[in-house]
Amino acid sequence: MTRREFSLSSAALAAVPPAPAFWAITDERIRKFDEAVERMISQQTTDEKSPWRGGLADADGLHNGGSAAGLIVIFVTALAQPKSNFRDSAIVMQRLRMALRFLDRHTSSDGNIHLLFTNFNSPPDTAFAMYNLCAAAHLARQARLRELEGLLEPVVKRHAGGLLKGGVHTPNHRWVVCAGLAQAHALYPNPEYVKRIDQWLAEGIDIDADGQYTERSTATYNGVTNRALVTVALKLKRPELLEPVRRNLDAMQYLLHPGMEVVTDISTRQDQYTPGTLAGYWFAARHLALIDNNPLYEAYARQGSPSLWELMEYPELQKPGPEPAPVPEDYEKLFPALGVARIRRGRSSATILLSGSSRFLALRHGAAVLQAVRFSSAFFGKGQFVPAKGGKSADAYEMEQHLEGPYYQPLPRAVEAGPENWEASRRERTRTEISRLSYHASVTEFSEGFRLRIRASGTDNVPLTIELAFRPGGQFDQVEPYPKLPDAFVLKSGFGAYRFGRDVIRFGPGRADHSYVVVRGAEPRVPGATVFLTAYTPVDQTLEFRLG
Repeated sequence: MTRREFSLSSAALAAVPPAPAFWAITDERIRKFDEAVERMISQQTTDEKSPWRGGLADADGLHNGGSAAGLIVIFVTALAQPKSNFRDSAIVMQRLRMALRFLDRHTSSDGNIHLLFTNFNSPPDTAFAMYNLCAAAHLARQARLRELEGLLEPVVKRHAGGLLKGGVHTPNHRWVVCAGLAQAHALYPNPEYVKRIDQWLAEGIDIDADGQYTERSTATYNGVTNRALVTVALKLKRPELLEPVRRNLDAMQYLLHPGMEVVTDISTRQDQYTPGTLAGYWFAARHLALIDNNPLYEAYARQGSPSLWELMEYPELQKPGPEPAPVPEDYEKLFPALGVARIRRGRSSATILLSGSSRFLALRHGAAVLQAVRFSSAFFGKGQFVPAKGGKSADAYEMEQHLEGPYYQPLPRAVEAGPENWEASRRERTRTEISRLSYHASVTEFSEGFRLRIRASGTDNVPLTIELAFRPGGQFDQVEPYPKLPDAFVLKSGFGAYRFGRDVIRFGPGRADHSYVVVRGAEPRVPGATVFLTAYTPVDQTLEFRLG
């Protein structure tokens, strides 16, 4: 669940029935929902002296507009659901009115809500809240609760007014704003809503040749964008907007680890390198599983779980769909636009970032995860290996980087070089005593796993450190503690092993020519447990990673 999506949908409120009833509104699902209503009643701020009365505090005690929108849809769902114990509940109606008054007080004059830990007078956060506000109005109308819809109509229109003129921060916000306006238009038609949507859509959907949106946010904002585009497509009857969603869903089958964990290495957002799931894809995947009769999309959809109100707003989601198909487990896939290669062999997988990232290789076997392989050297404080270019050769993925370490001569003309222009003055100075260092890394697959060859040459006797960063929670064999750092180890010779349950990654041979592992100018350690190998240039070191 993202920071804005307090919708309390998915895991927080929706029970997951057995497969035959996965999408049904079962008695168990309603029971779980009613339990959540009770929690929200107990957690809502009710102090008459509090400026936050009617809202819901987060873990830091902040009351955000999106949280109030979440309360509103929960309470309306309870009043509209015939099987809920809270149908026609006076206490729920009282609490709903309290939440609406909170939202009224904490909406800006522009029609936008606030996200107190970062965004104020925020159209994007208002757009996220519209999923809940519009769903609430839809359910009230669906249940023919005219008085209830009468309370919600001005709220929806006020916030849609904010979206009519409001701006965005990030690429995905454009489509969430469009989704908010499309939902409002479906309820309360207004040509200005459609005009604003078309203004954003005129920019074109930002999806690349490899099926990724601008932010490449596989665990978070892919799902956000897919949901927004599907919402606009459904509400405005624009099926062409489903095509980029299909492209993204198709690409994701090659960006899944064993256990359906999402590859997040390619992300440019906060989900980068974090464990992620397909839960946020469920809405788009389920709709397209039904529209296209696509078993792969159905498999994606079952990684998430809908809220009760989503199933009520979109009753078609309850229909039987195709039996879910397994995702591919044996492939080698190059994403040229991303500069990423993915190799999957059953319970083992590799991710190779061919340029732009120090974490150029990640491996796993089942639950045993090597989060990153990196290396750096003490070369003028800029020796972190970050491939400048890379690609596929006959049987290997090759990456390289070339560095220079110059010294600078006096300026050729009489001019002061003070703090304000020192850096700029370097461009005018003659460079001398230039040291050079060339890095090459290549990754090849073999029967037991992968080989990594690291070469560094050009300047001799430069200390170089190889860093193997493993996910926390496993156990090591044949490595020695590095006394200067917590959770740090050295592999001096032979092969070490990292075990997580029954899964193991063996790595080596080891090398420890020096103990300078916190290299000046290198990036901070990857969180977790680290094994270091060290050498001096010139280096030509081949490591094997045996998975299984």
